[in-house]
Amino acid sequence: MKICCIGAGYVGGPTMAMIAAKAPDIEVTVVDMSSSRIAAWNSDTLPIYEPGLVELVRQGRGRNLTFSTDVKGAIRAADIIFVAVNTPTKTYGVGAGRAADLRFIESVARTIAEVSDGRKIIVEKSTIPVKTAETIKDILAANSRGGRFEVLSNPEFLAEGTAVADLLSPDRVLIGGERTPEGQAAIKALADIYARWVPRDRIVTTNLWSSELSKLVANAFLAQRISSINSISALCEATGADVDEVARAVGRDSRVGPKFLKASVGFGGSCFQKDILNLVYLCEHFGLGEVAAYWESVVKINDWQKGRFARGIVKALFNSAADKQVAVLGFAFKKDTNDTRESAAIAICRDLLAEQARVVVYDPKVPAEQIRRDVLNGGPDTPRLVVASDPYEAARGAHAIALVTEWEEFKGLDYARIHAGMVKPAFLFDGRNILDLERMAAIGFRTYGIGK
Repeated sequence: MKICCIGAGYVGGPTMAMIAAKAPDIEVTVVDMSSSRIAAWNSDTLPIYEPGLVELVRQGRGRNLTFSTDVKGAIRAADIIFVAVNTPTKTYGVGAGRAADLRFIESVARTIAEVSDGRKIIVEKSTIPVKTAETIKDILAANSRGGRFEVLSNPEFLAEGTAVADLLSPDRVLIGGERTPEGQAAIKALADIYARWVPRDRIVTTNLWSSELSKLVANAFLAQRISSINSISALCEATGADVDEVARAVGRDSRVGPKFLKASVGFGGSCFQKDILNLVYLCEHFGLGEVAAYWESVVKINDWQKGRFARGIVKALFNSAADKQVAVLGFAFKKDTNDTRESAAIAICRDLLAEQARVVVYDPKVPAEQIRRDVLNGGPDTPRLVVASDPYEAARGAHAIALVTEWEEFKGLDYARIHAGMVKPAFLFDGRNILDLERMAAIGFRTYGIGK
């Protein structure tokens, strides 16, 4: 069997590396139009950072895992084609700011139809709106040159930072297909691959539309829990309650559970906001205005929480951050990844720059050029945005520290040394609640936590 994955990003690369490792008899080829991205996958400096991923890729490369720019050749040779291309939120036209932009999905479908003959299974791996499979099937049928296709939905449920562990032992593998003999045969073929290492009772099969919708709903529910506890964090600050204690008490209820009740500066990443807005657009399309407004409020609370954190910094700095230095520790949207998409740090840095502050950023995995690109968003460069090479450099001469990403290394910093090199009074804003604020206060910091 030969597998081709179109798209060498956060989904395609790790997923195919795991399949190649667990099914050494299957030839797995990952293709992408970006030659620089493919070159990175073929090097020891991968384009994405995930704990354990380098070792997994090395295990397969040169055996049954190949990274290539020969998109058409790989499609032509494959029995199963995974589609893992980007589906960003539209920035133009109908549905701008909410709907998914499916131009890359459509382009891939046309390329598959152009070069394929014989029977092939097409697997939707990208996060897509409900009924996208219908679009893919229409394009394949209208442009096919003798190919016969079955389209499956197999959404990814990876959490960045734990992608390898999630692939190795997933909560579930979801496969959606048509209720026809051909569709069921395709589902079985894909299920048999995952069954090489995933227990059969964790492989869930549904119809196509349930599978497509389940991905959006799962992310919406998780993001909803984060926005819910973040909204309560503001109430805790106003009343003297401790949000961690509230979350622990609520999470002990078996009907609720403890996961995703960690208050923070806000959620980020490539999925939560994009998928919720996609769900909002879908509800609006079907005339479900109240449902759309409900889910949109989850995003609004998240944006409000980011802004509230930045406003709190300015307020503590005697209502003026102008010409004051703020050290931003962490830029990735969460620890153990170099992904910055929708990171809370972006909004916080922009808000502080708008207050004329000098912002010095440090992150152990995000390159300086990525930080500048995200914050400036194509605007003119500014000397007030600096990227430091270590946290001590970032904090030297600062009036305040804003801890935005929960990297483990931030827990073990020498905060007495950091405090000694700061302008006094020195402020510490823990946006992830990972530090012992009483100990920080004993050092001399004026401390602020989320929901404390």
